[in-house]
Amino acid sequence: MDIRRITGDFSVSPQISPGDIPDIAAAGFRSVLCNRPDDEEPGQPDYAAVAEAARAAGLDIRSVPIPLGPMTGDTAGDFARALDEMERPVLAYCRSGTRCAMLWSIVSYGALSGDEIIRRARDAGYDVAGLVRQIERG
Repeated sequence: MDIRRITGDFSVSPQISPGDIPDIAAAGFRSVLCNRPDDEEPGQPDYAAVAEAARAAGLDIRSVPIPLGPMTGDTAGDFARALDEMERPVLAYCRSGTRCAMLWSIVSYGALSGDEIIRRARDAGYDVAGLVRQIERG
């Protein structure tokens, strides 16, 4: 696993498998947020299998799939609601972690400055500067 911490209670990761769940629980995560649609690529673990393993380990799990391409306001709203409702710390995953980091940036803007969002994402290995500048321009 390649877990990248963005804040003390939110981390992102590339695709996880059901077999990763015990390590995720042992690392102290209380919730898992799946941001990857099923069948995005052949052979990826499906959400149902990951969810079953997460629930068996006592973790909360939700799915807010983010398709490749432009994000909608509904997706950002669903992501924000999931984060508000889930027990922390949360591990979010998609194919590479990038979409999770981008959505976190969108929903965190205002609570954190654009520069702080850019710094936290950069420290985790993600470049969201263009996205944040776009948000700042309205």
